[in-house]
Amino acid sequence: MNTLSNDMEITHPFAGQKLGEPCELGEGCGYDPLNNRVWWFDIKGRRIYEWVPGEDAISVQVLPVMASALAVIDKETQLIVAEDAFYLRKGPGARLTHALAFGRDVITRSNDSRMHPSGALWTSRIGRHNEPGVGGFFHLAGETLTSLYSNVGIPNAICFSPDGAMGYFIDSHVQKLMRVALDPATGLPVGDPQMLNDARQDAGRIDGAICDAEGRIHTARWGGGSVDVLSPEGQKIARYEVPARQVTCPAFYGPNADRLFVTSAHDGVSDSGRASDPDAGYAFTLDIAVNGRLDPFFRLG
Repeated sequence: MNTLSNDMEITHPFAGQKLGEPCELGEGCGYDPLNNRVWWFDIKGRRIYEWVPGEDAISVQVLPVMASALAVIDKETQLIVAEDAFYLRKGPGARLTHALAFGRDVITRSNDSRMHPSGALWTSRIGRHNEPGVGGFFHLAGETLTSLYSNVGIPNAICFSPDGAMGYFIDSHVQKLMRVALDPATGLPVGDPQMLNDARQDAGRIDGAICDAEGRIHTARWGGGSVDVLSPEGQKIARYEVPARQVTCPAFYGPNADRLFVTSAHDGVSDSGRASDPDAGYAFTLDIAVNGRLDPFFRLG
């Protein structure tokens, strides 16, 4: 267990590409290998962006609800995690059809999500104004939704070891990255969470995260302007700078999952703050080679 920031990290200056337009709350990025497309959301802007690597054009779809995550089902269908429900997105015009109610309320909305190797989805709810203690983590398998952990402030950093036997998550209010043993066949916890890394003294809060093929955890740092890489033992081993302070979510992309994509936000930033952080809200590619993993597809049944 690593209780303090590790001093062995190697910092890499930014090299990459800026994409899209400034998002108020850019989040939930991922890669669809069946269509060779990277997606990301502007949660508060109610938009989803899609980009084919190597091309200039980026498509934008305005959504009727705030949405925060997507899971691929097949070449024509995706599962959208939104503020009030799970939706299927498919067919001409990428129409949304209701799939499973989450329960709209005035307190919470959807937030961080990640596919488990079993084909189940871990997802989360957050207070609409980041209210402490009203959020939580959930497990969705088919149409069965199970509450995992409640009394959470800002649920984030959901990711899994390559074999699916370990899960990671954080309450970004608390800044203690947790790990929990899982049943690889279901993605459900089989033990009690334990702290892996105490990030309270780090630059920036841990936001979204993803685990590579070697079990290393790539963490976006909100307020820290970077993606920091942790070993499976919780030691910080690398830091990749991003030209925006509020970095939100990383994703591997490409047929071999060997490239890194990341989103950012300008949520809550004043005009003067945005002037000093002009790239806030854009998405970025990082020109580094990674040994990533493609997310599994969501199983409807």
